[in-house]
Amino acid sequence: MSAPESAGPRPHTLQTRARSKRERTLVTPEGLSLPLTVGARGARAGALLLDLLFLFIGIVVVMLAFSAIGFGLLDVGSTPQGGAVIQALLIAVILLLFLSRYGYFLWFELGPRAATPGKRIAGLRVAARDGGRLTAEMVIARNLVRDIEVFLPAFFLLGGGAEGGVFGLATFVWLMIFVLFPVFNKDALRAGDIVAGTWVVEAREAKLKQAMSLAPDRQDQYRFGEAELSIYGEHELQVLERVLRQDRPESLRDVAEAITAKIGWQLGQGDEREFLEAFYAALRGYLESNMRFGKRKADKYS
Repeated sequence: MSAPESAGPRPHTLQTRARSKRERTLVTPEGLSLPLTVGARGARAGALLLDLLFLFIGIVVVMLAFSAIGFGLLDVGSTPQGGAVIQALLIAVILLLFLSRYGYFLWFELGPRAATPGKRIAGLRVAARDGGRLTAEMVIARNLVRDIEVFLPAFFLLGGGAEGGVFGLATFVWLMIFVLFPVFNKDALRAGDIVAGTWVVEAREAKLKQAMSLAPDRQDQYRFGEAELSIYGEHELQVLERVLRQDRPESLRDVAEAITAKIGWQLGQGDEREFLEAFYAALRGYLESNMRFGKRKADKYS
């Protein structure tokens, strides 16, 4: 008796199909085609919840520390100046609450990984939709809009606005529209992403080969001078690292051809990855060396 046939697609087949629907091709300003995968909606929601949890824990810890300083360690409550010190601590707490909501997301998304701790755990990062460098203006815009999307209506509801009849209902509808906004577009974009020109994509953490540190034989084969390395900056280094991590032949070939044309080199067929690994290691060393002397090059336009 033969085994019954499967009633439907296998789970891994469904996952593959769902992932393929999120695959995109990003064209950089240099005309390079880089494949990427848009972050899943569930992963983005999970990353936000993790970030809010981390932020809440951090605020609680700092507030407890302030309380210990104000009322315990210094015993300011029993001194004539105690009232002034306590007021200063309260002002510091208010500023902390105001700045933490912005500073947390801005600090991490403006960093080299372009991702908060929650996004890193979920395997996500923020990227510019035009393929260029993620700028401070983009990160600030997408995080300011989050106030209009979530924080303001949520604060109003939690503060009793839900009992305000029509106003409470309008606030709830407003909140739901923005919360569900990523569901109704194929790239899972928030309103903040649309305003800022960003999107959240998967950040694959595949390990690079040992050749990234350049074995001695490759140092002899590929040597780059300051004239070749000074053309590019940190943004191009990050793009190159992403291409090497993804290890897709067509992307390796396009990037290798663009770099060799820029620096005036000739490259043999099939040497693309070896050349890019050598160029990546040399460019990274060059940029890190310059940063030690206070010279920073954000991109090729700097």
